[in-house]
Amino acid sequence: MFGLGTPELVVILAIAFLVFGGKKLPELGSGLGKAITSFKKGLSDVEEGGKDIINDIPGVKEAAEVKQKVDQVKNLGKIGKILK
Repeated sequence: MFGLGTPELVVILAIAFLVFGGKKLPELGSGLGKAITSFKKGLSDVEEGGKDIINDIPGVKEAAEVKQKVDQVKNLGKIGKILK
């Protein structure tokens, strides 16, 4: 986890406990959880919007399919070199 071991996490939690107090830590955790959930929801909304754009603009879907096929051919070429 980002190169943090158990001792480092314990020190960080102890400092957070001293700074914010025992009553405030659950509120901070709840707020952090809500923020992460909101961020993930926003990210998924953006991804869905991108898919809608691909389907709405003529030619973009076909270009994406061609790119996917080109990538597959490149991967086959790499596999062929490895097998030789």
